[in-house]
This record gives sequence, C-alpha cells and structure tokens, in this order.
Amino acid sequence: MSRIARKFAALKEEGRAAFIPFVMGGDPHFDASLALVRKLPAAGADLIEIGVAFTDPMADGPAIQAAGLRALAAGQTLRRTLDLVAAFRTGDAATPIILMGYYNPFYVYGVERFLAEATAAGVDGLIVVDLPPEEDIELCLPARAAGLDFIRLATPTTDSERLPAVLRNTSGFIYYVSVAGVTGAKSADGGAVRAALAALRAASHLPVAVGFGIKTAGAAAEIARFADAVVVGSALVERLAANLTPAALEQSPNEADIAVDAVLDLTRELSTAVRQSRRRSAGAGGNR
Repeated sequence: MSRIARKFAALKEEGRAAFIPFVMGGDPHFDASLALVRKLPAAGADLIEIGVAFTDPMADGPAIQAAGLRALAAGQTLRRTLDLVAAFRTGDAATPIILMGYYNPFYVYGVERFLAEATAAGVDGLIVVDLPPEEDIELCLPARAAGLDFIRLATPTTDSERLPAVLRNTSGFIYYVSVAGVTGAKSADGGAVRAALAALRAASHLPVAVGFGIKTAGAAAEIARFADAVVVGSALVERLAANLTPAALEQSPNEADIAVDAVLDLTRELSTAVRQSRRRSAGAGGNR
C-alpha cells in the first residue's frame, strides 16, 4: 500500500477529510521553501503538493504564476525540487508528497531518469496538468510501473462520456477542479461540487480531493463535509508573497522567516476548519 493510500485509509478511520496545502517548490528560494515544507505537517498538512516551477503554467492564475517565477529566479530546477523532497524525507517518512506541474520539465529532464530519481527522493505521486489520457504512454504508465501514483484532474466540463478515459489509469486519488478556469480566479460552489462528487464516486472507488477556488477556512470547512480532501494553493501562495521583503528575495539568511510563519498560520487555520467540519458532519450522521 502506497503512502497516499495509507493516509486516506487512516483518515477514513478517523472520519475526516484530508487537508492538502499546495506550495511552489523553491519559492522564494530553496532554503525558505524547505523550511516551510518541513513545518507543514505539524501545522496540519495531511499530504503536501509541491509545485514544479515552469515558465508557462497554463492552468495557474497570477499568484501561482508569480510564485513559479520567483522560484525560477532563485535558481529552482526540477533537480532542485527533487532535492527538496529528499531533504524533507530525512525527517519525515510518513507524509505523502505529490509533485504538481506540467509535462515540459519532466520531458526535458528525461522520463526514465526523472522517475528513478523521484522514487529515490521519496515522491509519492504526480499531477501533470497538460497530459491528457490519450498520452498516458508518455508519463502516466511509466510512473505507475515505477510505483508512483498518477493523479488525474476531473473538471466541471468532464461529462459522462469523457469520465471513463480520465479515470482509466488514475491512482492515489481523483483531483476535482471545483471551478472552470485557472487557480485562484473564482470561488467554489459547494452545491455544484457536491453533485459532481456524487457522480465521481459512482464511477470510481478512489478518494476525491477538491481544489481550485477554496480560499478561506469557511470554504474549506464546507467542502470538507463531503469531500475526501481539501486542497488550498493560491491563498497560501498569496500569503507568502504578501509577507516577503526585498531581503528575503535576495536570499538573505532568515529574512523569509516572517513569510514562512504567515503561511503556517494560515495552514493551521485551514486545517483546523477541515478537521472540525468533518467531525461535526459525521456526528450529525451526514457523511457516507
């Protein structure tokens, strides 16, 4: 059983949803990013998504685009992102790590080399936004063969005809994009998300995580009442950016501490909302 499967099984026993923060690897620079990722589990992260910085992130809004550019300007590469995961693993062997990004960096790096090094570093799963099911031979199937989960996105425009193709080689969990558009652009509609999750669960036994459009503790709590996981990215990335100083961007030692602490504060707020929401809902008999 993979780390991802073990985590969702444990949370099912607890009767609550997972909280999954997204942070950009290397933002604002490697040392600060590593310090943040290492502290996320204690702040309430059940799984962690780490963004792979890329120059043309078509599914991301301005906040995550800016985070990727900050990381690239500070020297972040795919190899450095794997180094980040490996350094995290020296102190945490339990928290699942998922890399989220676009195919270009993996292709340029070399798929076989990447998968070998990702497995060695301790990566558990991949979300590759721009690889459709028709291209599973490129990375999805090799990743599955290497023991990594390949997590697919379903969206409000994924109809019943398209859904079987989306789910065919998906593993780990399904990532439901709650809004049409880029990250951070709109807010999730709880009623619409709940209906969409019912259709997904009728078609797959995998846990369903909901992301895009969840910005506040209240929104996270609402989604946690019926989702298996809540993903928050743009709000955390924006909180980091709002607390960065010029010295932090210049990679001066400890200058990013305030920004890291601000992200951890918001992580605690969001994760607490997710945990408390699920327990209340379970107590009311409203959960499956």
